[in-house]
Amino acid sequence: MNATIKKNSGRKWFTDRDSPYRQILHGVKKHIVSTRTKFQKVDILDTYQLGRVVVLDEKIQSAETDEYIYHESLVHPAMATHRNPEEILILGAGEGATLREVIRHPTVRRVTMIDIDEEFVHICKKYLEKWHRGAFADPRLEMIHADAFAYLKDCRQLFDVILADISDPSDCGPSAEIYTRKFYSRIKKALKPDGIFVTHSTAVPDIPGQGMAVKIFRTLRSIFAETDFYYEYIPSFGSAWSFSAGSMRYSLRSAPFSRLQRTIRERDLEGLAFYDAETHARLFSLPKQVRSLLLSKNR
Repeated sequence: MNATIKKNSGRKWFTDRDSPYRQILHGVKKHIVSTRTKFQKVDILDTYQLGRVVVLDEKIQSAETDEYIYHESLVHPAMATHRNPEEILILGAGEGATLREVIRHPTVRRVTMIDIDEEFVHICKKYLEKWHRGAFADPRLEMIHADAFAYLKDCRQLFDVILADISDPSDCGPSAEIYTRKFYSRIKKALKPDGIFVTHSTAVPDIPGQGMAVKIFRTLRSIFAETDFYYEYIPSFGSAWSFSAGSMRYSLRSAPFSRLQRTIRERDLEGLAFYDAETHARLFSLPKQVRSLLLSKNR
């Protein structure tokens, strides 16, 4: 049941396997949690370099030292671009850090959070206080333990911003149906006319035909009038990690710099560790090879 940890040179190591051809070793101080919920294998490790680490099905999902980069990148470009984000839907994000960043915005009136794995959320509440920082106790939160795909099928509420922070694509498990045109079409129907959807979209590929990032972006582009692709390097992932956004009105990359600065100031977000207007502009400044991948006809 434990994450695969082996001893070498007197030290314990966790192996995070990117592919059959690359693996990264992390020195482990202590194994905090190891269990299997109804939906996934969960391990929480204390490591020497990354601090506390969340591992789902043998893959690092979040690390204490850099989770703020991932979560601020996921949340704030859309939230700061939207002029008045009041009703927010979060899909997944059991660690609570996405919720933590959303409720920083004083415009938010209600947050609906859908996570299928109730046991995992309880583990996060107990062991990942540095992630959620008490966000689960916010009175604006409605927590629902359900399948996101099924929830959206019957959902009649409309949202200003929808954020998907769900496990990486796989052929089985709770995320199996999340990265599909059918699912994204349901997302579109759950958005207000000026709503924004953002999802993490896996590692940025180096060559055409590798990975899911380009496929996810193209799927969104076939559904939404405005689509954006951006990324940031996440040290604990060992790669540049992408995010894809869709909206019928807003283009995140075109958000005026001066308006972002004003929004950040008015919403008292100047104390963020990673995100500001300058970071926003850089996130959407894509190098030539990435732009070529997004436009390439190769899959």
